[in-house]
Amino acid sequence: MVDSKRIVYWVWRLSAIAMLGVLGVMLLIDILFAKNFGGAQWLTPFCGMAGIVAFALRNRYRVGGFVAVLTLSLGTSLVIRYTGMDSMPGGAESGALLLLLVGVLRHVEPLRRAVALSVVALAVLMAEANMQNMRQSGLAFSFLLFVGWSTAAGIGSYLRFQQVRRVEAVHAVRRVERLEIARELHDLVAHHITGIVVQAQAARTVAETRPDAVAPALDAIAAAGSEALTSMRRMVTVLRTEDDATRSPGATLADLRLLTERFSAGGPKVAFEIGSGLDDRTLPPEVMTTVHRVLQEALTNVRKHAPRTAWVEASLRRGEGRVLLVVRNFGSGADPRLSKLGGGFGLVGMAERVRALGGSLHAGPTQEGAWEVVAEFPLP
Repeated sequence: MVDSKRIVYWVWRLSAIAMLGVLGVMLLIDILFAKNFGGAQWLTPFCGMAGIVAFALRNRYRVGGFVAVLTLSLGTSLVIRYTGMDSMPGGAESGALLLLLVGVLRHVEPLRRAVALSVVALAVLMAEANMQNMRQSGLAFSFLLFVGWSTAAGIGSYLRFQQVRRVEAVHAVRRVERLEIARELHDLVAHHITGIVVQAQAARTVAETRPDAVAPALDAIAAAGSEALTSMRRMVTVLRTEDDATRSPGATLADLRLLTERFSAGGPKVAFEIGSGLDDRTLPPEVMTTVHRVLQEALTNVRKHAPRTAWVEASLRRGEGRVLLVVRNFGSGADPRLSKLGGGFGLVGMAERVRALGGSLHAGPTQEGAWEVVAEFPLP
């Protein structure tokens, strides 16, 4: 079974190696031209070597390497122009600048900085074409380098646009999820307060006839108030939208079993196990509700992204100071999702829910070839 993330990774690595190979071939051509022209033309291969090094280290020194190559390229053009010798632009030098430009426009923040660097790159390339010219062919070289710059700028801008869309979509999912969290936790607190009010009214009613019953009622009120405050402390600072959603104080273990049974009836069979020491009173209501939502999202992803799944294994267990939900699907083909929640927005929203409660969520392939979703929640 081949993991799609591994395929994407190796395609990316091989494409980078191929680009380095192309730059290396261009560098050899630059050396041949330097032998023919001699003199200051030998500066071009050295500038090309600097460009190759900057491209190889682009992830670590993206802006610094790009600026260094720009400076060397402009300096080389000025020196050659000062000597007055006929020469031609370096292929490795120009190619490295264009490849680095793609990464600059895609990654450098803020955008105005990336745009400024791209404009400077255009000026340097035009200077390279006009100051280093072989038999007055500067116009032709200028046209070719401008086409290359336009292509690199277009690719970098498109990749940046896609990245911005992805980030905006993730933020939108998180905002919606936070609003949903606020609504549910608000309902949980309202549920506790309703119980407090009822118990307070009952204590007032029996205070005159049965004073001994007031103390237990006050203890129950204090416990309910403590639970309500705990839920409020975990609430994220978001505005709550008004809607017609169903309001309930939280899910139960029976709801979890019902969810897996319904999924098994229309899809792969689910083996769901609840560990010892867990019942409806063990987990806070907000944690139980989030466990239900994560389980629902994980099963939905199995149906959407791994339709050939043979079976699903789910478990809810209690550990030291935590509770762990694990969902694994077996017997499916390569899952198109990427690990670390990179392939979809449903689990991004679930991760936001889990983090709001102080927990963590991970999704990715296992060594056995299954796809696994693990959500961990702290216990009070």
